[in-house]
Amino acid sequence: MASARVPEALRQKVAEQARYRCGYCLRSEELAGMPMTIEHLVPIAEGGLSVEENLWLACNRCNGFKGALTSARDPDIGDTVPLFNPRLDVWVEHFEWNSDGTLIIGKTPRGRATVVALQLNNPEIVVARRLWVSAGWWPPQE
Repeated sequence: MASARVPEALRQKVAEQARYRCGYCLRSEELAGMPMTIEHLVPIAEGGLSVEENLWLACNRCNGFKGALTSARDPDIGDTVPLFNPRLDVWVEHFEWNSDGTLIIGKTPRGRATVVALQLNNPEIVVARRLWVSAGWWPPQE
């Protein structure tokens, strides 16, 4: 099994590339109140390596819900599709915010499957987003 250890210089490089925010929900380290997790896009358990091309930032919530998943079912069409890949995919092509900025809406099969699989609109985070919106901190601007 490959090592999950990611050298500090590589962690820093990935964090800078990700602009210090989660690749899935876009929450920043500042709003999370803690550093983001280095995420293996293809999990080590599935043969993924601890190399730049396979790493991105994720908040603890998104990383925990993603676990070892690389695909999920699109709730609209029922097909199993790859999850959104924040290193390769463009967020605004697959997602958008609802009118009040509290819900992430999947626009594509990949986006919809990712919203469901990673529970991007779980009740706890929606409450937090409402507070962030009222403070003018949310939604993030691209």
